[in-house]
Amino acid sequence: MNTSARTTARLLFSALRALLVLSVVTGVVYPLAVTGIAQAAFPDQANGSQVEYEGREAGSKLIGQTWNLKGTDKPDPRWFQPRPSHSAYDPLTTGSSQLGASDATLVKSVRETRKQVAAFNDVPPSAVPKDAVTGSASALDPHISPAYAEIQVGRVAKENGLAQAQVENLVNAHTEGRDLGFLGNERVNVLELNLALSRLPAN
Repeated sequence: MNTSARTTARLLFSALRALLVLSVVTGVVYPLAVTGIAQAAFPDQANGSQVEYEGREAGSKLIGQTWNLKGTDKPDPRWFQPRPSHSAYDPLTTGSSQLGASDATLVKSVRETRKQVAAFNDVPPSAVPKDAVTGSASALDPHISPAYAEIQVGRVAKENGLAQAQVENLVNAHTEGRDLGFLGNERVNVLELNLALSRLPAN
């Protein structure tokens, strides 16, 4: 074997050895170390921030879900409803609708949705906040604004046989402030709010 061939073989062997070592380190050791640290320090977040109700998984507080009448795509009036999602809150199809603010399709959809939300909650269209008629960038937002929760209070109280003040207090108790006091907006987690609602005794 001449010098050139030996050099090439040596370089090839070195490259394969580096590939093997890096594959083990970055593909096995690092993921296991990160997973172990996450499970030890942040078990709730590492496991998807799952929420349990009566001994079974009810969902994740990080991912929105629909609250429809069983077997239909119609919203159940007993529950607080999330903001619209063009993916029906399917985690496998995340992303926004990609429609611009002036897009005729979006404008028409917003107008129709505003009328539906207003009629569903028995409020004037002018009272419907923007997050009630538009989806989030991810299409999986688990939160709604306090304003959207507020226009749903009357309907939810009536449908569940509860005093309106009870439901209003529940919304207030589940309203989260801005991150660090100034980032983002106040918000309400729909899953946590509805689970708390289900625990209220009816009048």
